[in-house]
Formats: sequence, C-alpha cells, structure tokens
Amino acid sequence: MKQYQVLSSVDYAYKELRRMIMNKEFKPGQRLPEMSLAEQLNVSRTPVREALRRLASEGLVVIIPNEGARLANPSKKEIEDTFEIRAYLECLAIEKAIPRIRPLQICMLEEAIEKEENIFPEKDLEKYLEVNNAFHKTIAEASGNITLYELIVNILSRSFVYLVLFGSFFELEDNPSLDEHREIVKALKERDAKKAVELMRSHILSSCTFTKKLD
Repeated sequence: MKQYQVLSSVDYAYKELRRMIMNKEFKPGQRLPEMSLAEQLNVSRTPVREALRRLASEGLVVIIPNEGARLANPSKKEIEDTFEIRAYLECLAIEKAIPRIRPLQICMLEEAIEKEENIFPEKDLEKYLEVNNAFHKTIAEASGNITLYELIVNILSRSFVYLVLFGSFFELEDNPSLDEHREIVKALKERDAKKAVELMRSHILSSCTFTKKLD
C-alpha cells in the first residue's frame, strides 16, 4: 500500500511539473529547488526528486551535482547543431522510405496531419508535438533501418525540448507545417525521392526558426 502511495506521489509530481514547464511557468535555466517545489505541490521532497530525475531523462531538466536541478537552457549553437543533424538523419530516412513505405503507413501519415490540423487551434503544445513526432517517426520506421529510427527518435526528443522552451509557432494564425507535411506525403506517394528529400530538409530547417532563441 505504501509503495502505491509513493508511486502515485511521484507520478503526480512529475505530471504537475511537466505541465508547469509546458505552460512556461519556469524560465530556461531557472533553479528548481526541491523544497519549495515540494511545498508548492504539497508532497514530500522524495517524489519531487524522482520527478526531476524523470524530467532530466527527457532533457527538460538538468541536474548539477552539489547544486541541484535547473530547467534546461541550451545555447543557440546547440539548437542549430541539433536541427542540422536532425535534417541529415530525416532526409536519409525519407530517401530509404521511398521504395519501402506501405499504404498503411501513408494512411498513418494522413491521419497524423488531420490530427495536427484539429489540435493546432487548441494551442495544446504537448498534444501537438506528440502528433507531430508521430508523423516523423512513421517515416523513420518506413526507412527499414532500426538504428536510423532510434537515432531519429532520440533527436526528436531533443527538438521537443527546444520547442517547449523556446517555441513560437503557436503565435501564428495558421500552422505552416501542415502544408509542408502534405507535400511530403504527396512526394512519398509519387515515389519521388529527390523531391521528398528536398521537402524534408526544408521542413526541418524551417522548424528550427520557430525557436525564439534563434531570433
């Protein structure tokens, strides 16, 4: 019974802290002291500590020995480097996916676009990024290269962090990614590798511009 209560307290602390990060209630680089967070969430320090470790594994929090936890604050160069590598990996994935992608995966991509269109007006960042990532993971999976897929999943997580901390695309009236995703799916259907690669590269690099740190 006690174990269940501890686990539920950790989950609660994790979900609440994650929600606060998503809502930009903390600033990048801000200290996240266990004691004050525990008081704010009305839990002990132990679940807060575990929740911070979980958030650190996702890249949202950085834990510094003898100093404590801080919200992540990547440099402009780190963000640019990440999107550069992401573009390279995803262009390779879509090139490999062209002869391999199945009708079911095309349907999954089209469903993801439809969900993106419906979610964007809600301004729910977590839901939007979840659907957006599903689109890119489907293409990575279609590449047939499990190592490439795992690398893309990892770098998508890093991109997710940057967009959570510095994302500005919800300030736009319309979502430019929707048309870009539609064009990518069209190129996949037509088995046009050159066009698909060009579209993917442009799409990833344009996504990078939606981080305010690059303004």
